[in-house]
Amino acid sequence: MGNDPPPRGGNLGIAMNADKNPATVTKKDLVDRIAEQTGNKRVVVKKIVQRLLEEIISELGQGNRLEFRDFGVFEIRARAARVAQNPKTMEKVRVPSKRTVKFKVGRLMKERLMDERPHAEQPFASPVSMPGPTQPH
Repeated sequence: MGNDPPPRGGNLGIAMNADKNPATVTKKDLVDRIAEQTGNKRVVVKKIVQRLLEEIISELGQGNRLEFRDFGVFEIRARAARVAQNPKTMEKVRVPSKRTVKFKVGRLMKERLMDERPHAEQPFASPVSMPGPTQPH
């Protein structure tokens, strides 16, 4: 029981197992849940989610800032080169400069994360219904 992996799926909140470890929710889990909630085919939802992720990567790669109201903001930050120290050998090591992604939590997410109630009890917005593929008339 102590070696069991954390549970997957559940609601869009952070599911917890008996040991209070957060569950790992994969892209597949989200795709399956969104497909079920919207009535769209899993393959269509998967393509949309994958395209969204590719666009986020592309925009960040170009140095652009992405803002999703109430969710949060992704932006690129430059980290300066520095000298670090290997803790085992005490040898000085040069760490080159690099770009990294910073995420600033938005209002709605911050409120949800600060709420003390278990996530299963929190009210969620009703599932989004998306029209299916249009049929020619």
